[in-house]
Amino acid sequence: MTKTETNVFRKTLEAKQNELQNANRAQPIEMEATSDDLDRIQQASDRDYAIGSLERNFSRLREVGEALRRLDAGTFGVCASCEEDISPKRLAAVPSAPFCIVCQEAADNERMAPSLELDDSLLATV
Repeated sequence: MTKTETNVFRKTLEAKQNELQNANRAQPIEMEATSDDLDRIQQASDRDYAIGSLERNFSRLREVGEALRRLDAGTFGVCASCEEDISPKRLAAVPSAPFCIVCQEAADNERMAPSLELDDSLLATV
């Protein structure tokens, strides 16, 4: 990877980092007391949405920080699993990607596999 490409990715990642940090500051989670059941349900839903959004932003922020550390270490663009180069198209689409597309698909499949298996205890009750 050339120095120019590295600088472009660094600027992109730093911009994303700033965007995520500002988004986390801009979302206060408010808690109001109300006697109306529907208002309480709506507030609980709004609070859950805000917390989920914060969690996603923090996760993305962590991924971006790790990508910046890989840039500093000189390992940016190298798959953390198979150590092959990550394709430039993938990096252009997902600059914080730690894995090549093949290893990412394998990791996603591993993560999804347990949820697809039937629980034996459920089968015993049938």
